[in-house]
This record gives sequence, structure tokens and C-alpha cells, in this order.
Amino acid sequence: MVSNFLTDAVVVVVVLGVLVFVHEAGHFLAAKGFGVRVVTFSLGFGKRIFGFERGGTDYRVSILPLGGYVKMAGDDPTAVLTGDPGEFLGRPRWQRFVIILMGPMMNFVLAVVVLAGLYMFHFTKPAYEDQPVVIGAVDPHSAAAEAGLQAGDRVVQFDGIKKPEWQNIRFKVLTGAGHPIPLTVDHGGKILHLSLTPHTDAQDGTGVAGWHPYVPLVVDQVEPGQPASEVGLKPGDMIVGLNGKPIYYYGLIVQGLKDSKGKPVDLTVKRDGKEFQVHVKPAYTDVMGQKTWRIGITIRQTEYVIRKLPLALAFEYSVRDNYRTFLMDFDVLGKIVTRRMSTKSVAGPIGIAQFSGQAYRQGISDLLWFVAFLSMDLGIINLLPIPVMDGGHIFMLAIEGLMRRDLSLEVKERVIQVGVVLIFLLFVFVMYNDIMRSLGPS
Repeated sequence: MVSNFLTDAVVVVVVLGVLVFVHEAGHFLAAKGFGVRVVTFSLGFGKRIFGFERGGTDYRVSILPLGGYVKMAGDDPTAVLTGDPGEFLGRPRWQRFVIILMGPMMNFVLAVVVLAGLYMFHFTKPAYEDQPVVIGAVDPHSAAAEAGLQAGDRVVQFDGIKKPEWQNIRFKVLTGAGHPIPLTVDHGGKILHLSLTPHTDAQDGTGVAGWHPYVPLVVDQVEPGQPASEVGLKPGDMIVGLNGKPIYYYGLIVQGLKDSKGKPVDLTVKRDGKEFQVHVKPAYTDVMGQKTWRIGITIRQTEYVIRKLPLALAFEYSVRDNYRTFLMDFDVLGKIVTRRMSTKSVAGPIGIAQFSGQAYRQGISDLLWFVAFLSMDLGIINLLPIPVMDGGHIFMLAIEGLMRRDLSLEVKERVIQVGVVLIFLLFVFVMYNDIMRSLGPS
């Protein structure tokens, strides 16, 4: 537990350090490009720990690691400008707009670059993700069961998406807890118009449908001397039926053998395009210290597409996946604001640290994917029109541009005060969420 905590802390500091560095580098490079004098480039807030000065800029690492800032000459609206061309507030509005915007934009660029680099060496995804939505199994008492969905149903339209694939509907389910989603299914040639209302996950408030995708049940290994071997099953055989009924999910075979309690079952098998039946009697054998009814086969687990992508295709896939994340994030924000989604899904520093540590322990691929995801989130959050954040400054610049004059100092001070209060309340809220999530459901 302690070692995991330390790992999480180190990983999140490194990850956020990289993201903040890139974000602030965007402000820094844009400011330098327009001739604005940068006084401080800091990773972290508070007291300076160490650093160096070069070209009139203090490059420092400060004591509080979760954040950072770029301090530019003449960026304090309460101070009197000297007329120095290197002062931020002395530059044209469009230049200030670009300087502020470049922080979030660099986070978007980083997300694309990180995923593209990952995909050039290791591109992986479940094979079923870009397949039509054919349901393999439905959990009892789940949202899918309540909607009347059954194994073998093909979803032909989902919340307005025609001919959806699994990757198209995943986030709609996650963000749709407690709210009906219209869908149309092909049930054995009969078209049904149904409504799915995802259940709410007790821990993080996300939506759960309770269905499983259809994945071909291909035999991977046949154990010598076991019932499956005795009736002639071979690796590569596809199991398509159990006791005369179509079967689309491996868990149903396991349950069927358990329910048989040793009585013979009939398996419909497809081999080389031809179907045949085998009559097999399960054996009561030991598996990892537990007795269970089985026939001595292993089914290929969910097949994954794993390959290296060429540079152009890696960037194309990265842009596509990041764009999907971008849309998903705004969908989540909109549903949280309109109370269509639980705020439990919002993570703070503790949650980010836990996710970072988990990704690190699962491997470099998962960690890089998380870095890209977090970089995209950081860019989006900074663009929100919250005072004291980049989006708040951009919003005020836009208002000043429409008014063709600067807002009064009093208005700016009040806006900043409101922003500080909002940020503090948001911090308290996400910390509370993190603590409650860590404690788990009561």
C-alpha cells in the first residue's frame, strides 16, 4: 500500500510536470515571439527551490509541484505601465490572445504527438471495437435486460447513430447514467424500437449497460484426455450453439456446463465453413484449486489488433482518437452541468495520482495513453471561461475587443476575486470526490 502510494505520487508529479512544462512553454514561446519580456518560468507554485537565470528570465522549480506559471513583464492590471514594448498589457489584444491561447494549444499538440508516437511502435485495440454492435450476452437485472435486449440482437441505430460500432456507443453509455437512450435493434429479422437507461455505477457515477459484445468463440487449445479431445474438437473450431440454441458469449458456455451438473450437452461447431454437432459429457475437474464442470478447452480471449503504424497513419489515428476524447470531454462537462451525469466522475489530484500509478504499473503503453488523455483534458479545462484561467482571460479579451475598450480596473479585480473563489471551491469539491472514491462505497 505504501509503495503504491509513493509510486503514484512520483508518477503524477512527473506526468503533471511534463504537461505543465509544455503548457507554459506555449505561453513562453508565444510571448518571446511577440517580444514580451518573460520574468519567470516556474514549474510549481510557492517558494523557489532551485533554478537558473538566463536572458532576464528566472527558470525555477517551486515547492508545490501541481501546476506552474509564466510571469510576464507588465501583466498586472493594477500596476502602471511604463511604456516598455516588452510589457504584456502594452501589446495589441490579438497578440495577448495568441499568447494566452498557446498554452492550451500546446497541450492539444502534445496529446496528438504522444499518441502518434505510441501508435508508431504499439497500436492496440480490441478487434470488436470497430465491429457492428452485436450483443453477445446480457447480464440479469441489468439496464440491457430491462430494455428487453437479448443475445444475438444487432443494434442498427443508437441515439441517432446509424449502423453504430462498439467504439461509437461506449462513451454515450458511460455518460448516460439514468437517462433513456433510444435505440433500434434487429431481433432475428424483426425491427424493435427500444430505450436503454444505463444504470449508475455506485463508485464513479458512470453509466453501465450490462451487455457484452459478441466475440466469435474460437477454440484455442484442447487438453489431451479431456471430454473435448475425446469427441474430436480441434483448435480453430468455432462454437456457435449450445443444446440447440445460438451462443454468442463464452460465459454462457461456462454457465451451461455448470447448469448441466455432469449431464451431456450438445455443442454446435463450425469447422471449415461447415456446421456439425458433438455430444459431450462434462468432467468435474480441478481448476486453480476449485472443482468445476468443464470439457477441457480454452477459448481465445478477446482478440486485439496489435501492429505498428506508419507515421502518416499514426498521426491520422491519433488525431481521430484525440478528437473523440475532445468531444467526449465536452459531452461529460455538459451533462455534469445539466445534472444528467453524476459529479462522482470528476477526479482531483488524488484521483489523477491513482490513475497515473495504475497506468504506470500496467505498462508504458497505458501510461502514454493516459498522458495524452490528461493533456487533452488540461487543455480543455484551461479553455473554460473561468476567471484567472486561460479561458477567463480569453473571454475578457473578447469582450474588450467587442467593446473596443478595456474593462475598468475595478471590474477586472472583481472578476479575479470571483475566479479565485471558484477555483478554491472546485479544488475542495474534487478533493472531497477523491476521498469518497478512495473510501469506496459504504
